[in-house]
Amino acid sequence: MSDSTAARLARPTDAEAIARIYNQGIEERIATFETKPRSAEQIVAMLAERGDIYPTVVAERDRQVVAWAGASTYRSRPCYQGIAEYSVYVDRAARGIGAGRAVLEALFRACEERGFWKLVSRIFPENVASLALCRATGFRVVGVYQRHGKLDGEWRDTVIVEKLLGEAAQDDGGTVSD
Repeated sequence: MSDSTAARLARPTDAEAIARIYNQGIEERIATFETKPRSAEQIVAMLAERGDIYPTVVAERDRQVVAWAGASTYRSRPCYQGIAEYSVYVDRAARGIGAGRAVLEALFRACEERGFWKLVSRIFPENVASLALCRATGFRVVGVYQRHGKLDGEWRDTVIVEKLLGEAAQDDGGTVSD
């Protein structure tokens, strides 16, 4: 692989790569409560549903998509219109090379351009790499949902993280802490 990782908005033609990377996360059981693999067709539909309002970005290395991050609806009430949930997934073969950071930073810019002031997510405590990525990109831990859901019949906790964007972030110095 080259040393260059470039991030850009996702296109429908990226759906196969996004599905492949997402399915790795589903298989590993430390990134999502989802258990059913996604098809490229489902990813195309997801991208269309989110449209330009909720961006999805990919990172390419050597013209191959190696990571993706996407924003989605947080809550439907108008007072929350500037908050989005986010997800980030990195191909197994590309972990540790900065692809996750590249897609998250591109997602921050894309969300700010669309008027979002906050990104939130829930991360399994066992997902040390994702928590480290959050720490490195300025997220802070808000708390822990205990027994938030079951995965393969087992209760799982989730760490709640948030990152303020744009004007909302101007006075914020908090980041993910241990």
